[in-house]
Amino acid sequence: MLQIKDVTLQDVDALVVPVLEEQVALHEEINLLVTSKAFQGKEEELFVLPSLDATVKYTLYVGLGKLEDFTSESFKKAIATAVKKAKSLKAKTVGINLCVNEKLCVGSNVKNITEASLLGLYSFDKYKAQTEEKEAMTIYISGVPQEKQERAHQVLEESKNTVDGVILARDLTNEPSNAIYPETLARKVVEIFKDTDVEVEVLDEKQIEEFGMKAFLAVGQSSTHKPRLMVMRYRGEAAGSETLGLVGKGLTYDTGGYSLKPTDSMKTMHSDMGGAAAVIGAMYAIGKNKAKKNVTAVVAACENVIAPDSYKPGDIIGSMAGKTIEIGNTDAEGRLTLADAVTYIIEKEKVNKVIDVATLTGAVLVALGTEYTGVVTNNEEFYNELTTVAEKTGERFWKLPSCKEFAKLNKSTVADLKNIGGRNAGTITAGLFVGEFVKDLPWLHLDIAGTAWSDVCEGYVSKGGTGVPVKTLYGLVATPCPCSHQKDK
Repeated sequence: MLQIKDVTLQDVDALVVPVLEEQVALHEEINLLVTSKAFQGKEEELFVLPSLDATVKYTLYVGLGKLEDFTSESFKKAIATAVKKAKSLKAKTVGINLCVNEKLCVGSNVKNITEASLLGLYSFDKYKAQTEEKEAMTIYISGVPQEKQERAHQVLEESKNTVDGVILARDLTNEPSNAIYPETLARKVVEIFKDTDVEVEVLDEKQIEEFGMKAFLAVGQSSTHKPRLMVMRYRGEAAGSETLGLVGKGLTYDTGGYSLKPTDSMKTMHSDMGGAAAVIGAMYAIGKNKAKKNVTAVVAACENVIAPDSYKPGDIIGSMAGKTIEIGNTDAEGRLTLADAVTYIIEKEKVNKVIDVATLTGAVLVALGTEYTGVVTNNEEFYNELTTVAEKTGERFWKLPSCKEFAKLNKSTVADLKNIGGRNAGTITAGLFVGEFVKDLPWLHLDIAGTAWSDVCEGYVSKGGTGVPVKTLYGLVATPCPCSHQKDK
């Protein structure tokens, strides 16, 4: 539970005090720590000061470094680290002081503290035998001026709903494939949105076939778990207004098919629906916060497995758009499902802009590691919208080149396209394959293969699904904060 309320150490089990290096001298109570060099306010410093009274209480001083180097990301990491430390100290109630400065207003403090605290405490352990009962932590955001209270409470509620969307995406990504497969994911989506303003429609394999989605069906046809197409519609504006389309790659498990992955590469392939999870999480945040935009999302969910009727390298298949595709690699399956999903959302849902989100290529990890999501786009203005929002959310994006020479690598001599462009520029050619189906609409392709999953637990990022890029997708349709003119990167 998270509330806005002024507290002191007398009111809580632990009090988190974020400190910039320039502010250290202003804290009389830590002068001795500074003198002894136990704490100097440097970034990533954390000092725990116990207090013995009737009970044990703790003051957690967390360093933020110099103001000139201060960022929202470093602030969130510091807060998350302190909250997790408070949890390890068995604190049930925790106060967190604001750190208002020229780079971070009151509203941004509330937003960042909310994200850092709730995401920092996240864990996916539903399948563990619980050896001890979990106790909920109550967190108080302390120091909000009276004149800012109303707006702060609005920011708190919006931020909690957005974080719930991130957590939903993390949960879905972390679920094993024997729990989440196309049919169960579809039922889960219906359940998630039943009490929201998001309308859900689920198409089964027969309806998918009637729409001519041959590429999508080719990937999922051989699995016992049959494909499902999930459509989520939110209307925050009048009919006829512009509609943003979100498309999420929904491979609930990917063996690679006949182009079989090695065992080690398959261990986390339940996360190959990270794009679908992010889109679902973003739609949840959009619906709960009642955004003033129209958004439609589509998820084409299936499994890529080996069976007698699996598609094979060398096959030529069709697509909803009428283009034929030569199969060069059955492990390049995500772009096939995205091709039909993008065609569907454009032709049937009549969206005006498209963002597809996919754990698409290993090549993006080689190029950008786990810090940046790779972007392929046909519209610079749309990309600039994305990066402007990302400066606030802390999620990082990097635009890759998309000249016609790269697009030529996807051309086939026996079909309209081939589903693998070759060894070079793998992330770009994969994105441009999807781009062949967007019909010149403003389009962003987000390859989250490096950012949707983390092998480490650090700051407010937990091991497993990260929920990237839910915050940025939501931010694209959210009402800007009144203090968004402040520099806050």
